[in-house]
Amino acid sequence: MKGIVFDILERLVIRDHGEDAWDDILEDAGVEGGWTTVGTYPHEELAALAAAAGRKLGVEPGDVIRWFGEEAIPIFAEAYPDLFARHTGPRSFVLALNDIIHPEVRKLYPGAEVPHFDYELPSPTIVRLTYQSARRLCALAEGLIEGTARHYGQPVAQHQIECMHRGDPCCVFELEFTP
Repeated sequence: MKGIVFDILERLVIRDHGEDAWDDILEDAGVEGGWTTVGTYPHEELAALAAAAGRKLGVEPGDVIRWFGEEAIPIFAEAYPDLFARHTGPRSFVLALNDIIHPEVRKLYPGAEVPHFDYELPSPTIVRLTYQSARRLCALAEGLIEGTARHYGQPVAQHQIECMHRGDPCCVFELEFTP
């Protein structure tokens, strides 16, 4: 996992909970910190940080990851405005992940391992998204989708039909975009 993820998580926790909270989370997680944005780090560190943050804040680790994904989108949009300007809404953005967004991520962060998405389009407003990643960060995908919807000012209803955490082979989301 690229260091930019950890850098943004640190910034968001400090923004919303203060530096002391971040220090406590690092200590509880047994993680040293000090990531470089282009460095590659074990995704288990993110899981440890989410678990420690969950204990500190009294929420589930998945909720921490979801919050992080949602709150990270404005930071990504500010840092990479061209990636967001190409799209008029969250649906087109989500449908471009494999072909446009992730190749750009790989250019910016060589060696980045990104998840793969498959799509079904049962109607003009519904996207059935299949998420595949050994990291099993479907909560992050949920948060990023919600943050993207908020960025474009267009609500999305998410329903997770399948989940790797429940023993399914992949995660499947049904996303309904409100025009």
